[in-house]
Amino acid sequence: MNPLIDQLNPKERRGSKPRCHLLTHGSADEVAAALTAVVAPFATVSASDAWMPVGFEQVQEAELNKASLLLSEDLRATLGAWWLPPDRQTARTPNFDIASTCTVGGVPGLLLVEAKAHAQELRKEESGRLLKADASEDRRASHGTIGKAIAEAAAGLTLATGASCHLSRDRHYQMANRFAWAWKLTELGVPVVLVYLGFLNADEMQDRGAPFARHADWQQLVQAHSATLFEVDPWEKAWACHGHSLVPLIRTIELPL
Repeated sequence: MNPLIDQLNPKERRGSKPRCHLLTHGSADEVAAALTAVVAPFATVSASDAWMPVGFEQVQEAELNKASLLLSEDLRATLGAWWLPPDRQTARTPNFDIASTCTVGGVPGLLLVEAKAHAQELRKEESGRLLKADASEDRRASHGTIGKAIAEAAAGLTLATGASCHLSRDRHYQMANRFAWAWKLTELGVPVVLVYLGFLNADEMQDRGAPFARHADWQQLVQAHSATLFEVDPWEKAWACHGHSLVPLIRTIELPL
């Protein structure tokens, strides 16, 4: 195993997380080339772009309303106000496994990556956003604003795709919030490439089942997961949202530890 992995907490050293850090580890030219390979031909990442995490040096994942490395102060504030109550702007928001500035069709944009190494990592996301009896005050306060934000994104994606979109806070919450944030960024003038990235032939994990062996395995899993949210297949095409591209992609890569 790569000794760099030891810099992560023990529970973070298997599955998709260490591989995301490996994918963003190296010189700027190396990382840019690796990320471009994931999003080609729809976007490019250059050595002058910025990404989170930064290998094993800066391991924090991106909450976009707080990611000063990736977005301007105005954009971050608008995203926070859209997702959270006014008095809860420091509460947690969805964090992306990898986020990077990039160029989409000649326009500065953002690459967002949701990564998985095992089928169970995606299947467990079929539930909605839970609100347990002992939920924190932040979680309770934001439940309503999040539901409203996702419903707004569903309406916007229905217009963009020409078919009903059923994003919801109450089912398939993780994928729903990924698409919702991507859609909102387009409304703010930022084209987005949203990648569901499967790591092939990852390590076995007792609680998560066997890893993906082929791209087709991951592709079929993601398409089945998204079928309840979209009445058209949203993948592998550029949707025009507010005049800016939203490009959802299913990709795989083999990255041994």
